[in-house]
Amino acid sequence: MFNLIYLVFAILGLSFLIFIHELGHYFMARRVGMRVETFSIGFGRPLVSWMMDGVKWQIGWLLFGGYVRIAGTDPEKEPDPYQVKDGFFGKSPWDRIKVAFMGPFVNILFALLAFSLLWVGGGREKNYAEFSPKIGWIDPKSDAYKNGLRPGDEILSYNDHPYQNAKDHLYAALTANSTIQIKGNRVNYEAGEKSAFDMKVQPVEHPASMGKGILTTGVLQPASYLIYNRLPNGEENLLPKSSPLNGSGIQYGDRIAWVDGQRVFSLDHLSHILNDGRVLLTIKRGNKVMLARVPRVPVQELRMDSEFKDELVDWQYEAQLNMSRLQKLYMIPYNLTNNGVVENEIRFIDKESEKEAFPSFTLTSLELPLQPGDRIIAVDGIPVKHSSEILKQIQTRHLSIIVQRAKELAKVLPVQETEKVFDTEVSAKDIDKIASSIGLEKPIKQSGNLYLLNPVIPKTRSEIMADEASGTDIANSLQEQKKEIEAIEDPEKRSHLLNLIESHEKQLMVGLPVQDRKVLYNPTPTELFSNVFQEIWRTLSALFTGNLNPKWMSGPIGIIQVVQEQWKLSFSEALYWLGAISLNLGVLNLLPIPMLDGGTIVFSFFELITRRRIKPKTMEKLVLPFAILLILFFLFLTYNDVSRIFGRFF
Repeated sequence: MFNLIYLVFAILGLSFLIFIHELGHYFMARRVGMRVETFSIGFGRPLVSWMMDGVKWQIGWLLFGGYVRIAGTDPEKEPDPYQVKDGFFGKSPWDRIKVAFMGPFVNILFALLAFSLLWVGGGREKNYAEFSPKIGWIDPKSDAYKNGLRPGDEILSYNDHPYQNAKDHLYAALTANSTIQIKGNRVNYEAGEKSAFDMKVQPVEHPASMGKGILTTGVLQPASYLIYNRLPNGEENLLPKSSPLNGSGIQYGDRIAWVDGQRVFSLDHLSHILNDGRVLLTIKRGNKVMLARVPRVPVQELRMDSEFKDELVDWQYEAQLNMSRLQKLYMIPYNLTNNGVVENEIRFIDKESEKEAFPSFTLTSLELPLQPGDRIIAVDGIPVKHSSEILKQIQTRHLSIIVQRAKELAKVLPVQETEKVFDTEVSAKDIDKIASSIGLEKPIKQSGNLYLLNPVIPKTRSEIMADEASGTDIANSLQEQKKEIEAIEDPEKRSHLLNLIESHEKQLMVGLPVQDRKVLYNPTPTELFSNVFQEIWRTLSALFTGNLNPKWMSGPIGIIQVVQEQWKLSFSEALYWLGAISLNLGVLNLLPIPMLDGGTIVFSFFELITRRRIKPKTMEKLVLPFAILLILFFLFLTYNDVSRIFGRFF
């Protein structure tokens, strides 16, 4: 019911933008003495019509659109429109320019008014991730990753366009000619230092694109806060019964700050840490105790000599793991002494698996290979003395999680202030104090506003679903999806989709319903106007140069859908989008294309400068092909809108 109401609001809002556009034409036409015959709100057969001031007013059944018909603009009625004295062409070129310009001008004026109302009203509450220039997660296969960009680093510009919001990560790739120039800062949070970078990268296909050609700069997610809190309306937001975090000590207001040796910058970053197949070791190297993240792999993937394999069988017996076959157990790819000292690396049977375990470009320095002589003193924070204990603890994953517990996180700060505190509110000294004690006999549980939770054992998605009341329904839904995929004729696509579902089910999770921190976004009306205008200009430039594929643009249905979703969020969000769409309408209608107001202005300027009138038949020949192209273009956009909404049925 509410969806229908918001849909009506969206249609009415867009109809209003078109109404004021046509009202601008109407007002100026009457002012310069032109005779207006019809003012239509919407297209198609009139549902309602009435006469007022000599003008036929009507509401068409198709509300998305409208028009003002001025005398002398119907070639079938007036073979020579210039002879209609009170008609559009019967007036001077300057009068025609005024009338054509007034429609887009009203839309532009409304956009400025809408942005002014937002500013006076105090702006909008947004998620920090929408405006954070910091990287939340980056594709390890991208040029940006290979050039050293990591989560937590900052993007300042793409192709010399200053970074504005999270859309730029995708938008820069979609509109790029070939390479993308990225400027920003590498951030060392431990030292509190930043160093500038300037690099060129090739856009890559988004990992979630599934062959649809969606490109990305490599940045897959902006940085965000991962806060566990009550629901926005103040109601309880209890952890699911199956959540691994039950009993961990997590509280409302806690922010996930550090997991298994890494500061966490986004949900995707957290998911990677959970699912990258590594184990957190506390090692002693000389007199120094440090953390390391080491591959945790099935024994059957390792090429072991017979002597070490015999040792492993003994450790299996001592660890009471006889219920499992040795080949199915997990181990780290290193030869160890009986007391857990590293002797050397063990090679993999499969070279590709070895490359995944020891990549050329590591996410952090913790993933660098262990060195001979390193002694393992703890696995996932659990102290060990012998290799049999190491083998036992490796079989079950335990997460070490540090949370930030601070009332300040509930404060809604302006975007700029939030960006400043993001770098400093999680103390590097406090993190190091807690992290360096993990795996020792007496780990430090608190330092400053940071707390170490009790060890957490993650679960797979399928395990969590099975524990939930709705697990049966979800499992049935997954089975239906698998049946649909198995019916796909293309074997490559079928295999790819089945692998995606399987990996999705096996994905490790902690069952935490997180929220981002709210920030206040309230730029001045002129700044917001400038930002939207620049985005329009970049889109048009990329479209006409061929850098932007039109299939990624939204048509009428897509626009209605967007506005409908914004109405659900708040009036201020809907007002912003109506202002942005109004500015789009104004700018697009000023393009020098026949059929648009800009084309009429160009024709009128031509007549003004040359003193020569364009013959009606010549004008018709110029307008007709562009009219056909515009209709085909909107049909194309509408088709893509429908395909995106009902993609799974196409």
